[in-house]
Amino acid sequence: MTAHESQPRPVEHHELDYEIKDIVVASTNAQLKAVANDTRMDILNLVMERAATVTQLAEVLAKPKGTVGYHARVLEDAGMIRVVRTNKVRAITEKYYGRTGRTIVLQAAPKREDPMWFVHDALRGMQIVSGDPLPMFTSRVARVPVDRAVEFSERIMELAEEFIALPRSGDTVYGFLAGVYPTDHPAFEDDASSDG
Repeated sequence: MTAHESQPRPVEHHELDYEIKDIVVASTNAQLKAVANDTRMDILNLVMERAATVTQLAEVLAKPKGTVGYHARVLEDAGMIRVVRTNKVRAITEKYYGRTGRTIVLQAAPKREDPMWFVHDALRGMQIVSGDPLPMFTSRVARVPVDRAVEFSERIMELAEEFIALPRSGDTVYGFLAGVYPTDHPAFEDDASSDG
């Protein structure tokens, strides 16, 4: 092994402090509406690290407990989070919430005025610090058959699952945004005979 070659990193996975399904499908209007909100998405992201109470979530989000409690109820009613354990403190029972699925598959686009809300949600939270190596983006277009485009989207999902499964450490929360999508870019027509 040369000095320029690096050894592969050992595979480590983030272990949640509660049981979770790999996938949960959001298909009802209530479920789609539940995930189409910035505060609720923040809650879903936070409880991917560990279960949390409304009080803990409100502290991290810097929002009133009543507001966070409302959003937690919306997510719970939609089946996106659930109480994973309770803890009795004096006369009060604290509920700890966790996600119901590692990946939320949307069966339809959430009812938002902006169909690009995923992209705008990523941009909303993006931090740019001069001199840092990230963020990094790249964009490519290629005329390929739909089955190959779907294959690439499946590989992206595998990479996204690997990303979310990493152990939690460090001081920064990083985002991962990637996609395969049809475009309106011009293309040559298929031509069986090449003009060389």
